[in-house]
Amino acid sequence: MIRRLDESTVGQIAAGEVVERPISVVKELVENALDAGATRVAVTVSRGGLETIDVADDGVGIASHEMALAFARHATSKLREAIDLERVATLGFRGEGLASIAAVARVRLISRTPGSEIGYAVDAHDLDVGEPEPIAAAPGTRIIVRDLFANVPVRREYVRSPSAEFTRIATFLATLALAYPSVTFSLAHDGKPTFVFPGGTGMDQRLAHVFGAIPARALVALRDDEISGIDVRGARVRGYVSAPGTDRGDRRMQLLFINGRLLRSTLLAGAWTAGYATFALAHRQPFGVLFVDVAPDRVDPNVHPTKSDVRLRHPESVHDAVKRTIVATLANDAASRMRDALAIAPAGISAYRDPSEVVAAAPFVAQPFAWATDATASDVVDLFARASELRILAQLDDTFVLATDGRALVLVDQHAAHERVAFEAIAARAKRGDAASEPLLLPYTIELDAEAALRFERSRVALADAGLDAEPFGERTYRIVATPAGYGARAFDVRGYIDDLGDDVPGLDARERVWASLACHSVVRAGEALEHAEMSALLARLVRCENPMHCPHGRPTIVRIEASAIVRMFKRT
Repeated sequence: MIRRLDESTVGQIAAGEVVERPISVVKELVENALDAGATRVAVTVSRGGLETIDVADDGVGIASHEMALAFARHATSKLREAIDLERVATLGFRGEGLASIAAVARVRLISRTPGSEIGYAVDAHDLDVGEPEPIAAAPGTRIIVRDLFANVPVRREYVRSPSAEFTRIATFLATLALAYPSVTFSLAHDGKPTFVFPGGTGMDQRLAHVFGAIPARALVALRDDEISGIDVRGARVRGYVSAPGTDRGDRRMQLLFINGRLLRSTLLAGAWTAGYATFALAHRQPFGVLFVDVAPDRVDPNVHPTKSDVRLRHPESVHDAVKRTIVATLANDAASRMRDALAIAPAGISAYRDPSEVVAAAPFVAQPFAWATDATASDVVDLFARASELRILAQLDDTFVLATDGRALVLVDQHAAHERVAFEAIAARAKRGDAASEPLLLPYTIELDAEAALRFERSRVALADAGLDAEPFGERTYRIVATPAGYGARAFDVRGYIDDLGDDVPGLDARERVWASLACHSVVRAGEALEHAEMSALLARLVRCENPMHCPHGRPTIVRIEASAIVRMFKRT
């Protein structure tokens, strides 16, 4: 027999979707406060929110004659008709929050509107809503929730310990505070203050609390002006992302807000990966927080009971806006860090000769292959002028170039640096369609096993685009007849290249992965001795690169060790 459920049962079923644990209550009430224009939100909980949750704000408040209606299901001030769902500009909109909370707890609503001299209070539990009573109250709204899940004992069994539930609440509130820097947020637990984030005092305290003091110092502010002129269909991207080299093992700290709504970070996970192409090592993840603003009619928040997910009308455009903003910001940061790493030292310590002499004495980097773009002698002179005060001291272990500017030590990984130079040269030429090859006087053949031959065959077109010509020469055998211009006598490690084709390089497409492997196996290696002029010229070419701080596989090319760090090593502090 089919029968209509009573209203109390319907309320508890609906509440089961909205109110999962104490943090769900805090989320609903704090979002309502922000929608009400609050500039101050104070949250106080006891026993992890299971005993009491108290949220007070200084927003516009609720008129006394509307208090009872606020507890009715699907009663809201944020929508008028169905078409309004297509342009939701608030955090809440369904009118289910207070009704769902009252279905599983005892609720007291206290509110005073700006024009009233006194406030009013209403008590609600399940379907019982009392009459408004006058009460002394500050302007705004205060909601006190007691005995959460007292009438749903099964739900209480699945709630974790008070300390674990409070940790969820504290993490959520601190994270939400990142998107509202002008609002003061405070949190207290069992009568003890946990944190206070004053409004309008900057982001440093909030970022340090969410990410940790040391990781927060490694965050780089995104610059949405970097994507000016790009069609991103009204998307604006702001936020903070981690500097390369400060990555983590998972995506949990990739935070995302769209139109001020905290969402699951996986929505734009691909944009993070693409944005950090060649800036992060494989299987490592950047962290930070993205604030994406789009027109309300281009996002649908009505797709999840807890509003933790949205659907975008033009997801590819938003993805592109995020990726381009990250790429532009990291490129500028890399250039800035390169300038810092090659800081100008006091005059008189340069060990360089005339730049033209250095270029002439450095055959392996002076060839066209090693140039990021076609350059003239005057270009080289200009480059050396920027870094000519950096003194190259020695080559360490035939692997690292050691230099100084008089204030710090600078270490350059010769293989990673040359790999970056080579990769950008190959990519630039291939994309221009003028990949030049040098025929070999003595072509050589390689014989591969079945798996390696299949891998190599799939990459032959991209290799040809880069200037490497390999001809089939029998079953699973190839003859290398030409290499990219500029290799000269430098041998190309074909087998090592094939082994690397399976590597996953975040953010690189199939052709770029081929070029990255090609660059890796065709440049100076670790353990290869270099002349002073070769090291000088390599450093000059590295300065020209778009991303001079990392090789295509994400490894750092240059590290600066400040004198202060050396002082600490010698325990002089």
